[in-house]
Amino acid sequence: MKTTKRDFTRLVGALMVAATGAPALVGSAPVSARTTPAPGSPGIRRGSYLIRNGAVITVDRAKGVLLRTDVLVRGGVIEKIGRGLSAPGAEIIDATDMIVMPGFVNSHYHMWSAIGRSFTASDGGFSYYPAKNATSILYTPDDFYNSVMLGCAELANGGTTTVHNWSHNTRSPAHADAELRAHQHALLRARYAYGHVDKMPADELNRYDDLARVRREWFGERSPFDGLVHLGLNLRGPQQSTDAVFHEEMKFAKASRLPVAIHAPQEAPNNVDAVDYERRGYLGPDFMIAHYVPATAADLAAMARTKTPLSFATHSELRLSSTGDARAALFAMREAGLTLSLSSDATSIAPPDMFEMMRFTWNLGVPWTGTPSEKAKAVGVQEVIEMATINGAIAMGLGDVTGSITEGKRADIILVRTRDLNMWPIGNIETAIVQGGSASNVDTVLVDGRILKRNGRLLAYDVPDILRRAHRSATRIRNVAGEALTF
Repeated sequence: MKTTKRDFTRLVGALMVAATGAPALVGSAPVSARTTPAPGSPGIRRGSYLIRNGAVITVDRAKGVLLRTDVLVRGGVIEKIGRGLSAPGAEIIDATDMIVMPGFVNSHYHMWSAIGRSFTASDGGFSYYPAKNATSILYTPDDFYNSVMLGCAELANGGTTTVHNWSHNTRSPAHADAELRAHQHALLRARYAYGHVDKMPADELNRYDDLARVRREWFGERSPFDGLVHLGLNLRGPQQSTDAVFHEEMKFAKASRLPVAIHAPQEAPNNVDAVDYERRGYLGPDFMIAHYVPATAADLAAMARTKTPLSFATHSELRLSSTGDARAALFAMREAGLTLSLSSDATSIAPPDMFEMMRFTWNLGVPWTGTPSEKAKAVGVQEVIEMATINGAIAMGLGDVTGSITEGKRADIILVRTRDLNMWPIGNIETAIVQGGSASNVDTVLVDGRILKRNGRLLAYDVPDILRRAHRSATRIRNVAGEALTF
């Protein structure tokens, strides 16, 4: 490795400083973190709302779906659920002929590259990695801001209220600040998982030199997030670093006391050893693994014993694996008892559209004759809704905060119209969401009691400006990449 014992000692010290919130002693010079006002509407504030007469998918198996039910929201909290509620002073939101449900949770999304959604598939061939490798170095902090704002606006429009921003190209302090500034302006619930520079040498330790400053300025006493965004780390893991470097970085991560996420393989060889990670004390509710298609039964059992969550990016698992069977992996993960959440990975692989993810996963989850899944129960609509909501919240350590319509939880709620051509007539409420739902049906979106979308229109975002800025960044990057994007 290129890291000395002195480097290791300095980094552990920096992470302990970050954990305590003390002034940073190492790393880059401070960067002004909060200088740009939010570009969206300044009037997006919490209110008191009585959502009346909806069909409520609670995502609580004891309560199920409640017909003609009211939900009272005050101060950002779901205060009461029931029929015929009265709330003097609360604004009435008529949910007649609408489905009321918790906002979706996307547990694994590389938001810095949201503007790169069509950089791939040149000449009819799929080429995610060549496109990423050709462009990742070209993104400026302004591009990062534009990309994350585009991603957040699209998520909100489609009913996703919580996202795990898996930042695996954190190029500089300014790039980190740009992403965090976008999260400040976007008003979604999120984890910002601070990462590494793309294509970092496998034998080089990620020093996280700027972590203490980021933690102090963005997540300290003067945090601008009002509790909506929390900090995490993502490590390259054995996929993109040597085993020795990964274990060193895990020591740093443990010292930071921050939640950790790593990528696992989508095809052979299986170079992530969950059994060993359990022995080392890595696994647990604060250690998220994405993909892991070739995991062994022993690996999955280790994850289940330790309640380690797994983010399943359904499109990506099929698209990027030439040796693994994503359908078989899904059944093995369910059989092991893992907490499975859904995610989109990168926009150049799949859209961050939770309706599509649920529908695709539901259709994938069919037992096959002559395989180990032959006698398994098919994946049901209720199950994929849980994967899209409460399971993602649990995976991000937010199970007591969001992910279900539960009294006392924060008001992350969406209303979905049913009298649209692709939804009506309604039979089973949950089936309607999974089989027919789309972003176009999302009428209203609340995050923490703030209305971001209403009557089918985004209120919290200057959409034309977001689109202009995203186009400007994407065009510049493509032009600079030039022939590198011709495969």
